[in-house]
Amino acid sequence: MPLVIAVVLTAILEVLDITIVNVAMPHMLGAFGATPDQITWVLTSYIVAAAVVMPLTGYLSNWLGRRRLLLLSITGFILSSVACGMAWNLESIVFFRLAQGVFGAPLVPLSQAILLDAFPREKHGQALAIFGLGIMVAPVIGPALGGYLTETYSWRMVFYINIPIGAVALLLSVGYLPQRAIKDIRTDWIGMALLVIAVGALQFVLDQGQMRDWFNSKVIVVGTIITVFTTIAFFLRGWNKSDNIIDLSLLKDRNFVAGTLAITLYGISLFGVMALMPLFSQRLLGYPADVAGTLFIPRGIVSAITLAITGGLLIRIFDARWLVASGLVLTAVGTLLMAHFNLYVDYWGIATPNMVAGVGTGLFFVPLTAVAFASVASGKYDEASGIYSLMRGIGGSAGIAIVSSLFVRQAHIHFAELTAHITPYNQNVVPYLWEHGLNPLSPESGPLIGQELARQAQMLAFNDMFWFIGIVTLAITPVLFFMTRPKEVSLVPAH
Repeated sequence: MPLVIAVVLTAILEVLDITIVNVAMPHMLGAFGATPDQITWVLTSYIVAAAVVMPLTGYLSNWLGRRRLLLLSITGFILSSVACGMAWNLESIVFFRLAQGVFGAPLVPLSQAILLDAFPREKHGQALAIFGLGIMVAPVIGPALGGYLTETYSWRMVFYINIPIGAVALLLSVGYLPQRAIKDIRTDWIGMALLVIAVGALQFVLDQGQMRDWFNSKVIVVGTIITVFTTIAFFLRGWNKSDNIIDLSLLKDRNFVAGTLAITLYGISLFGVMALMPLFSQRLLGYPADVAGTLFIPRGIVSAITLAITGGLLIRIFDARWLVASGLVLTAVGTLLMAHFNLYVDYWGIATPNMVAGVGTGLFFVPLTAVAFASVASGKYDEASGIYSLMRGIGGSAGIAIVSSLFVRQAHIHFAELTAHITPYNQNVVPYLWEHGLNPLSPESGPLIGQELARQAQMLAFNDMFWFIGIVTLAITPVLFFMTRPKEVSLVPAH
């Protein structure tokens, strides 16, 4: 149990940090005198660094040893968190966030692999169900905790909160994490360079694309070209290469490939909703940041309970593929219910469909990863977990990028359509103005109508996006047909 707690806390460090920092961004913007474009580098630096290092987890674990790598990662993450909290300007916090991403990247993949090796197979369900609770709860309490710490104390506290969590995880890991032999390996420097450039460029494009107007920006075009060519070169060079920096033979495992593809696509659903909901609740409905942050808590609780039941009981009774399919359907149903939101929806009107989707999330993650890892050799757990976690992260980034771009596009379309109906012959205009003590000739009438049209256009755009996300979620189900039912299911938590 102490090792389970250590592993859960280790994973929470990385998972919590992604969502908790978002809330503090407006406060950092003022503190550093940065522009909105500049402050996004606080997020981009972390995301790109983590994405680059995460697929190297297997290599680093073999080179340094799993125990040494985990202890180094936790220690480095704590120290870089302290440095972030002490940052004095934009450049310093971007640099320290870069370091945070480097040290944080191996935490979740290593946590998955450690639990598989440390516990006998008959106890995997119990241990990993507990692990899953931490993974599911951390992202949803992040916004609420970040809002509380920022409003009550300072934005710097969102980094200092990592100190006690990391310290406990470090002490327990030192005491209970077993040693593992270090392998003598050759470093494929060319393969590493191609991988680092490909992943870094892709993550940069996904993170900065919306802000730079996608392919109207030369930077994004160049980043895309680099991503494509380095990715092709990496696979062509390393496909049959025994000492490639990543063991590409994992991609010959049908279940692992299908599971990785499904978790990547699911990122559009999960992170798309997580990106839209704060905009919807705060910008459109006017919720305070701390209240808006609590909207995901009911979903997180329901997801955690469902995940525990699924990992501890259901997966032993039902075919894991059917559980995954049920999770996708429930996630889609919950998301499609959100497509019926309006400007007058109340708190529980928002939270209830999220709870339905949360049940789906709880049903989806553990069975999917159980099938994906069922035929992966134990010696490749570190490497496979790194790839799996990387693709989940890329899926999340792609989901946020796609949904954000489509939302802006749909809002513009709906605004143009609504504006076309504002004519002297529209019988609803005059009564609306009278309600606000105005008439068509009042100078305030134009801005008032424009503001209301913008609100309505954004509401319709949110509805469109929830429809889109729901349909994309259902579209993942054909991937399940490529999976085979494993003879013996080995549970691995998803992140």
